Amino acid sequence: MIPTRPFGRTGHQSTRVIFGAAAFSGATQEVADRTMERVLEWGINHIDTAASYGDAEIRLGPWMPEHRTRFFLATKTVERKAGPAYDEIQRSLERLRTDQVDLIQLHNLVDETEWETAMGPGGALEAVIRARDEGLARFIGVTGHGVTVARMHLRSLEQFDFDAVLLPYSYVLIQNPDYAADFAELSRVCAERNVAMQTIKGITRAPWGNATPNTTTWYKPLEDQESIDLAAHWVLGNEQVFLNTASDVDLLPKIVDAAQRFDERPSDVEMDGLVRAQSMEPLFV
Repeated sequence: MIPTRPFGRTGHQSTRVIFGAAAFSGATQEVADRTMERVLEWGINHIDTAASYGDAEIRLGPWMPEHRTRFFLATKTVERKAGPAYDEIQRSLERLRTDQVDLIQLHNLVDETEWETAMGPGGALEAVIRARDEGLARFIGVTGHGVTVARMHLRSLEQFDFDAVLLPYSYVLIQNPDYAADFAELSRVCAERNVAMQTIKGITRAPWGNATPNTTTWYKPLEDQESIDLAAHWVLGNEQVFLNTASDVDLLPKIVDAAQRFDERPSDVEMDGLVRAQSMEPLFV
């Protein structure tokens, strides 16, 4: 059984493992169908996707007419201007075969210039507010990557009362003292305002560098069950956060298996041992 917790102020009791549908970006419908059958079997009740994840929304679409009410459904727009963002939201609804998503998110809003555009007059924030007001979405979130994302999310929360944030979180990344401090402050603000915190890149081993990728993740992931157990359990040991699964359908069962057996957070000694054994490096510096 995957543990659950309230998804911020939304009223939804989400599984602490969120299915990251980026895994469907290049998948066939057959692979997507097999995966969704497992997602239902596991009881995962929350899906995260994006307009920019290749065919992910299209692959999810056939499952929505029958199963829409079983999932808290989130997508994202990468557009920064109001008009294109609103159009992209409408395309997402068509691709997902639904008339409403539960959460619409401003995707990877970290760059200073893009932030000013999206959050300013005529920006994408106006489009997601319009979508919420028209009933196309119920809640609004913001996502991002990189070492400045927690700080930028704090800035975003000063500007607008977002319902959810999404950002990287792993043991090796949190060893960066600046990121750790920013993440801690973001956690404090989110707890105070009851904002949901979604985390990504939890099973990152290292950047690909010059290596040839052998999975569909854009970072080198941990792949053996014992290592994934430690990494996933460390993330889940923070009771405030949710763990988004990696963008690889073959790794999904191992992440779910780890979550189903979660008991307590591994110690720093165990995690330091994992870092050494797997030659782990931060994805963002």
